[in-house]
Amino acid sequence: MRKTNCSIGSCDMQTMIQCSFFIFFLGGLATLSFYRNYNKQEVAGVLKVNLANVTTNESTTTPVFGHKGKPKSAPPLLSSACDLFSGRWVYDNRSHYPLYKEHECPYLEDTFACQTYGRKDSKYLHWRWQPHGCNFPGFDAKTIVERLRGKRLLFVGDSLNRNQWNSMICMLHSSIPGVKKAGGDLNGLLHTFRAIDYNISIDFYWAPMLVESNGDSPTNHHLDSRIVAIKAIETHARHWVNSDILIFNSYHWWRSPELKMLKSAGSLLDDPNQEYEEVDSLSAYKMALKTWSDWAHTHIDPLKTKLFFMGVTATHSKARDWGGMKKGNCYGEIEPVMDDGFWESRTDPRMLSVLESSLSKLKARGLNAQIINVTQLTQCRKDAHTTVYRKYWRPLTDEQKKNPQLASDCSHWCLPGVPDIWNELLLAYILR
Repeated sequence: MRKTNCSIGSCDMQTMIQCSFFIFFLGGLATLSFYRNYNKQEVAGVLKVNLANVTTNESTTTPVFGHKGKPKSAPPLLSSACDLFSGRWVYDNRSHYPLYKEHECPYLEDTFACQTYGRKDSKYLHWRWQPHGCNFPGFDAKTIVERLRGKRLLFVGDSLNRNQWNSMICMLHSSIPGVKKAGGDLNGLLHTFRAIDYNISIDFYWAPMLVESNGDSPTNHHLDSRIVAIKAIETHARHWVNSDILIFNSYHWWRSPELKMLKSAGSLLDDPNQEYEEVDSLSAYKMALKTWSDWAHTHIDPLKTKLFFMGVTATHSKARDWGGMKKGNCYGEIEPVMDDGFWESRTDPRMLSVLESSLSKLKARGLNAQIINVTQLTQCRKDAHTTVYRKYWRPLTDEQKKNPQLASDCSHWCLPGVPDIWNELLLAYILR
């Protein structure tokens, strides 16, 4: 068969028509292919830019939490691939930290006011938490205040949760216009902060073991042994239910090897002469979290209330953990441990597993309690505790005066300081 030459000078009319259709068809295919490839490249470029905003370590603007610029109205994007709780501390004396000054917060408790009580160094104020592989969400107090309008936040737990509650107030108070009040109620169990014009409540309720215990007195709880009513929670919990956001913690009071547990299912208030049994703390902790989980499953509506549980925080009471003096502790420490894998000896992984298991079981029952896992980020910060720079409610002994390590508080944290980071993480999850 003879080949057809499709040049214009050699085709007859019929051949020209066939060629025209063929050329038109090829042109259409080429155009369609071009736009398909163009759109794929364009979408890929957009995805690449969006992912870069989440996963790179470069400074980016994040909704709501931009440290600079105008407040944003949308919550920060928390990528499932981004673990905000795994990272390292970076010294940055040109950043926005500290978020406030001691003298600028009229609600700062004497227990946490380190510089007021004589701490001279300030390097501990300028360490920035940097997650691995993504950016830490910035802090925009004014926008957060708007998002919290009409809501009640309630911290429930021990004095470390009070440490965090005090931090939250200091972080936000200067950005809340109008009348503000702070006070106490329920014989000292409840500490309150009210922003009247915005109808915001940020409160703390003292319940160090969540269930009833002989440590429930806010002022007289330094006892030789712990006694708990493992099934009794309602005396405390009836004051929690009218909250929009609940933030729990409970760990440090469970660290003794054993404690006394009420044999009956009643309350400690029923009869002071009830029988007790010795139980290892790990088992008792598990039972207490079961009581708390049952209460939460029954009383918390996830459509109305957000539920959070703070992770364990480090206690730097043994300097030998980081190669320090055999009998030393956090006293005199002015630098973090620079090993990201450091783990201090009083953080018990078994108790962490009990907490994670309890929250997992609660989630399987339909109620999600988001854990704010601050355990790793506190491990390295041996430099940030209150130590002796705080108000003491009892006179120091002569021995403590000679050896300040004996009077050092290596559990609580200076404010401003590390608890501000906890709250930035908490707010990122509250407002996402």
